[in-house]
Amino acid sequence: MSKKMHANQVIMTEGVIWKQLLAFSLPLLVGNLFQQLYNTVDSVVVGNFIGSDALAAVGSSNSLINLIIGMFMGIGTGAGVIISQYYGAEEKQKLHWAVHTTMALSIIGGFLLIALGVLLSPLILVLMGTPESVMPGAVAYLRIFFCGSLFNLVYNMGSGVLRAVGDSRRPLIFLCISSVVNIVLDLLFVVVFHMGTAGVGYATVAAQGVSAFLIVRALVRTDDSYRLELSKIKIDRRMMARVLKIGIPSGIQQSIISLSNVIVQANVNSFGAAAMAGYGSYSKIDGFAMLPLQSFCMAATTFTGQNIGAKKSRRVKQGVFQGLIISMIYTIFISIILYLNAERILRVFSPDQDVIAYGYSSMLILLPFYWTMAIHQILMGSIRGSGRTMVTMLIGVGNMCILRMIYINFLVPFFPSFEAVMWCYPITWLTTMGMDCIYSWKAKWIPKGKEEQIGEKSQ
Repeated sequence: MSKKMHANQVIMTEGVIWKQLLAFSLPLLVGNLFQQLYNTVDSVVVGNFIGSDALAAVGSSNSLINLIIGMFMGIGTGAGVIISQYYGAEEKQKLHWAVHTTMALSIIGGFLLIALGVLLSPLILVLMGTPESVMPGAVAYLRIFFCGSLFNLVYNMGSGVLRAVGDSRRPLIFLCISSVVNIVLDLLFVVVFHMGTAGVGYATVAAQGVSAFLIVRALVRTDDSYRLELSKIKIDRRMMARVLKIGIPSGIQQSIISLSNVIVQANVNSFGAAAMAGYGSYSKIDGFAMLPLQSFCMAATTFTGQNIGAKKSRRVKQGVFQGLIISMIYTIFISIILYLNAERILRVFSPDQDVIAYGYSSMLILLPFYWTMAIHQILMGSIRGSGRTMVTMLIGVGNMCILRMIYINFLVPFFPSFEAVMWCYPITWLTTMGMDCIYSWKAKWIPKGKEEQIGEKSQ
């Protein structure tokens, strides 16, 4: 390949596919583990040093945070697809404008999120049915968290650029550094200075600021074609149109699915603070378990994007198959580990037996269906890498939002229990996976490669 490669980059258009997928996924996985770790430390510190109500406040905020940030994260996904395709095709000028337009969008989005988060957090928490005892801490945490939205988006957009060109290692290093900063400040603000849930929020914002600075510095200092020049950060209208065309469906998918999770959270809230804390604790464990699948999904997106850009359709098909094998092996392993150690792990978050019981109930219902998410993540990541984000949006929204809401609003009232609410997840996971499989098998979503084009010309 003629493009200059950074030492941390993985060439996705040639070589042994399963090794490339793992080489690209492992830094993503470790980085995501660190991110999940400092989110979990928030919960552990709050649950053990402040109390169950504070743990419920932080836990119930996660679905709302994902809802508001989801749209902008989807736009970042769209930008990553475009950048990976331009990089695979070696179109340097288009790559240059894609990078600078992406960063401009992240800055605009960051300031917009600050305004929306600070203004709307109390109202949305009320609409979610958040108990009065939890409300003050939840409002304080959310408002402080959203004040760091600019840092959050700049880091995520910037790391998306690096991942799109095959570099998943430097985002890992930066995330590890910010995770350590977050953990140290968590302990300092909460345990030493007794700042409560607000202290957790301040620690998170400071850590995000560190990661944003490091990612921008890396993009500015590189000599490769994706180099960021601060003076050239601006919106290119044609490039923005393409980024939004691919990114908005992904953003809508993430936001609407997060909206459905907000509604699920509202149903969980009706069972009291113990249910909120137990479900929140299990959500942290679930977050760890799903991280490798999310990493494989990102690897599949970058792999597909670069190989479609290089017109290597046969490698795309081989990548899907090998990605499915890798993800299924992992999922079977982690499901067994979590099942055998469920109560022991939940006790880390809270000694309260009621909290543990709710978390254990959630785990027993969801664990047997993790394999469906293994298949979904690989197929979704691959289809998204081809630019068909509208398809992944329709499948995701139709099943994980619309179907989930039908179940919650029309079936759960006949079986009003915490367990009935939890069943909304495996049911919609199954239907989503089924539609992913049908589309992947029947639709022509992989463009013809060089080999096929040569074969047609010779006929």
